[in-house]
Amino acid sequence: MNFRKKQTLAFIFVFFFSISFSQTTSSDSLRGEFTYLLQYRPNTLSRENVSKELFSLQISDKRAFFTSENKLKFDSIFAEQFNSKRNGFNIDMRGLPPSKFKFLIIQTNDNSQFYEAVGMTLLSYNNPVIRDWKLIDETKVINSINCKKAVVSYKGREWTAWYSTEIPFPYGPYKFSGLPGLIVKITDKTGDYDFELVKSVSSSKLKGKVVRINEARYHNAKLVTKEELIQATKNFRENAKYELERMGTVFSDDQNKQKISETEKKGYNPIELE
Repeated sequence: MNFRKKQTLAFIFVFFFSISFSQTTSSDSLRGEFTYLLQYRPNTLSRENVSKELFSLQISDKRAFFTSENKLKFDSIFAEQFNSKRNGFNIDMRGLPPSKFKFLIIQTNDNSQFYEAVGMTLLSYNNPVIRDWKLIDETKVINSINCKKAVVSYKGREWTAWYSTEIPFPYGPYKFSGLPGLIVKITDKTGDYDFELVKSVSSSKLKGKVVRINEARYHNAKLVTKEELIQATKNFRENAKYELERMGTVFSDDQNKQKISETEKKGYNPIELE
């Protein structure tokens, strides 16, 4: 891809985010702030390959926001660069941290709302809060926190959660909520996905602070089904590839791409199997 084509794509990207970041940010008062480490196997054909990523759970009075720490850093760095170069679109994107997880999840007592941008369109779908937890009479201390056990079958996986009633928030990582205390650790039966609380901010340090999620990440989203969001993502990727090819980008031959695609598809290991 030559310099002019890169500049064109970068301009479109910056234009979209310049509009997004001009919106006001959330004014939700911060009541709890927690960091989770996700360790997961992205492909079952390479079980020795374990990936890691940190996530932020920010809790306000009536809802909780869950997103990748790298996405928060991306938003912060982008906004800082954009504001310092408001007279031009020369944004250096090389220092912006990547994330394999582009979503934002907002949990309430009734549901969890999933948000993800597909191209320049923000899409969202809704899941009811998990109600069929089975509470187990078993305790464990995890990272100096007294925890109780619960299990649930969710989206094709069997999960074991450890939650703490000493931290009275009914939330947790990803879409997991509805327990009588914060989820400290949750692991699926195969060990392919594991979330663990690794950091928390004391309540004394949260006074006067608000949730650090830009409203552009969830405001005015188009409501769809999960299936429609997946299809929209697939369509966008195919269209983006076509546009790059039309601009002169050369990819490897179709036969090799098909082999790679089939291999990845066979071992694809999403967090939700249903």
